[in-house]
Amino acid sequence: MQSQILPSRAALVDRIALQFEYGQNLIVLLGSSGLGKSYLLETFITDKYSDFNKSFVQLSARMSDMQLMGELLEQSFHSPLIDQNLSLSENFYQLAKQQNCGPCLWVLDGGRHLSEEMVEELTTLAKHSPTTLYILLASQSVRQFKSAVEIHLEALSMAESKQLMKCYFNDLPYDEDPVFQTFLREAHGNPSLLLAWQPTQHTAKVVVPDKMSWRVHLITLLVIIMLLIIGFLYQSDMTRWWHDFYQPQPETAVATAIAVDTLKQPVAAAVITDSSEVEARLTDQQAQAEQVQSLIDTPTQENNVAAILDSLMQAAEPVDVTTSLADAVIEPAVSSEAEVVDNRWYLQQPDSKIVIQLLAVTQQTIAEQYVLEQGLQPLVKVYQTRRNGKMWWLVTYGSYDNLNAAREVLASLPKAVRKNQPFYKKISKIKQEIALLDQ
Repeated sequence: MQSQILPSRAALVDRIALQFEYGQNLIVLLGSSGLGKSYLLETFITDKYSDFNKSFVQLSARMSDMQLMGELLEQSFHSPLIDQNLSLSENFYQLAKQQNCGPCLWVLDGGRHLSEEMVEELTTLAKHSPTTLYILLASQSVRQFKSAVEIHLEALSMAESKQLMKCYFNDLPYDEDPVFQTFLREAHGNPSLLLAWQPTQHTAKVVVPDKMSWRVHLITLLVIIMLLIIGFLYQSDMTRWWHDFYQPQPETAVATAIAVDTLKQPVAAAVITDSSEVEARLTDQQAQAEQVQSLIDTPTQENNVAAILDSLMQAAEPVDVTTSLADAVIEPAVSSEAEVVDNRWYLQQPDSKIVIQLLAVTQQTIAEQYVLEQGLQPLVKVYQTRRNGKMWWLVTYGSYDNLNAAREVLASLPKAVRKNQPFYKKISKIKQEIALLDQ
């Protein structure tokens, strides 16, 4: 499994050897799948009892008792004549009388595949062997052997889990990386799970949750439909109001007109008591009306008719259209912020530089809004990459020569920034992610 045995595993190998020295000839190593029982057996048979006659057998469900007996005896004796009608213990007794095999060490991996008859044979040989015989098995079944010493293989600690991964991965993330810490906790010290780490697929992803439910979308749609209906119903009224407010009223023809001089006379002079004088006055007014009508009918005297009407009607106050239109002017929209994505800046940085990653989202507008709200310019940079077929925008802060400098800056960042658990990342890693855009 690992190129170097871990300290806890090395101590367990010495403990097994010590149990053999104390007179325990049958030891069962218990543990769940993936904890490294096979590698521990290989280490034990390689490092311990170099002067013993050793036999290692990998058991499987298809291996029969006869095949297992043949492999054990063939690895323990020189060209043995095996009687298929006899059991393992009986054949071992006869062969031990014919030739001296010396002390033997049998290591069996996969003890759960042993039959009950073979379990009894191994127990008998461990107790009544004519020569020194140590039997070590790896199994997942508890109490499979009644008189065997059972040793449980524990999971790796957090420190040994990191030590194991460093034997296989040269560029592990920093301990502060939240994804790396979650992976270590969920592996529960299982070496097979720890060695399944894939650096290119384990990166932090901060996703902004969509807080709007389907009810909010439905209410918004209903409000929009209501506004459209109201606008349709009041369209004609708004059109009429617009026409009355901004369009000039057409001039109506005046059938009669009164002379300006008549209007200018004082009120006291206008009081007439004699009826004859009233009739004369009416006659004069009719004559003037006929004269005005003749002027209206004459095309060349249009200007005179207008002058007469202007003298009778008060001029309407002009509407300040400039002021009205000025009030309706809409301020131009504020220009959007310049693009903040700067992949070229990262490509120009040395590979050994370290930055602090603050955010990673799948929407560029969210990244730009985050930069503006936090007010960390000009030390904030954004780069773009591709992950699992989607475009990502990642926000980083600063550029530092070593990890200690980055840690000091991280501690001084605002609390609103540190609550997202920012972590450190090398420029070399960022360049690899930027290169994914071209794939």
